[in-house]
Amino acid sequence: MNMPREDAITMLKADHQKVTALFKDFEELSDRSKVSKKKIADQICQELWMHTEIEEQVFYPAVREAIKDEDLMDEALVEHAGVKAFISQIRELEPDDDLYDAKIKVLSEQVAHHVREEEDEMFPQVRKADLDLKLLGEQMADLKETLAEKV
Repeated sequence: MNMPREDAITMLKADHQKVTALFKDFEELSDRSKVSKKKIADQICQELWMHTEIEEQVFYPAVREAIKDEDLMDEALVEHAGVKAFISQIRELEPDDDLYDAKIKVLSEQVAHHVREEEDEMFPQVRKADLDLKLLGEQMADLKETLAEKV
């Protein structure tokens, strides 16, 4: 499975757009669409899990070194921990369960906040830093392929 090779920021923004669209698809489903809800929620969880892994293992360590904004990087990791907690909770639930939709909604809001911070604060600093974004993108794509194979 060959993923397109893009620079790191382009790749992350594409992930952001994909997950945002999935959240929108989920919100548009009726309460009777249990199978579709479960399928989309599982896809959201999978996409977010892979995204957090490639950021934490490849992107964030390089960025932390390059931009020297410890607070921004620490906050991003804490936000990831919250996302991962929601992912594990959602994966254990079914669409009939109380709070299922609420957990997806709150996850959506947290992800939207995180995406805004990355795209408005982190990515502009990264673009100015001395980082090989193409190489970083290659490393991230390699890891993403490996993670996708484990699914």
